[in-house]
Amino acid sequence: MRLIFMGTPEFALPSLNALHQSGHAVLAVVCQPDRPKGRGGRLTPPPAKVMAERFGQPVLQPAKMKDPAFHDALRAFGPEIITVVAFGRILPPEILDLPPRGCINLHASLLPKYRGAAPIQWAIINGEQETGVTTIRMDPGMDTGDILLQERVPILPEDTAGTLSARLAERGADLMLQTLKGIESGEILSVPQDHAQATLAPILEKEAGEIDWTQPAVHILNRIRGLAPWPGAYTFYQDERWNIWKADLGDQAADGIPGTILKAGRAGISVATGQGLLEILELQPANRRRMGVREFLAGHSVDPGVVLGG
Repeated sequence: MRLIFMGTPEFALPSLNALHQSGHAVLAVVCQPDRPKGRGGRLTPPPAKVMAERFGQPVLQPAKMKDPAFHDALRAFGPEIITVVAFGRILPPEILDLPPRGCINLHASLLPKYRGAAPIQWAIINGEQETGVTTIRMDPGMDTGDILLQERVPILPEDTAGTLSARLAERGADLMLQTLKGIESGEILSVPQDHAQATLAPILEKEAGEIDWTQPAVHILNRIRGLAPWPGAYTFYQDERWNIWKADLGDQAADGIPGTILKAGRAGISVATGQGLLEILELQPANRRRMGVREFLAGHSVDPGVVLGG
């Protein structure tokens, strides 16, 4: 089919690559504008733009989704269908109604659970053991369209948002190809979502990363995993900020005020929580690189009895 692809970050790349290799005609790629990045604020193209240019595909980067000139440009390509993967913008009705076969979105959850911008992170934060990918026929709502296909994917105990995202992106690319095949053959059937079962996965701000040590250790561990690599979980050792990248549950009871460092050794920094013990295994002090606890303790002193969190 003749299609336009809309996507922006790394998550979109497996789908764009699969569509390019599949024989479908990718007429153009639409992604968000280049953004300043790094300390120098250098304008950096999004990953989907880089891949599209490597494939020789035209790239559109509209500043506003309701720009009539952008709509005219889409119409001029004459797409049968628009595929959307982590685009990051709400499509107005003028775009949803443009292709005769509609707009198809790949979402990284088992809809209607975790509608919104951060489904992968919230699934881990909330301690889910399973998530998945879903293709839907888009409507004006946020992830509310009829379900076309779904695939379940287990969440592994060692998964972070980064590792799970990479796995879901690959599975999602296959699901998008299956969806297009079903649409093309007319064999696929759409199923309305049960809106009463919907849950939300709102965008995460940097402040969401501060660890609340009064929470149970398992909840803190899930938050650390769910916020890696962004925005990252953090706490304060006296006046120094520590980003916490890896942790595990302790195997003994924790006595002490939540946040209290009970001991620090090569095996980890043991911290009391609201319920149970958390072992910090990998951290990043302010203005330094991330490192394992053994390396960190070789150059830093950590005093038992200090309460983390300020």
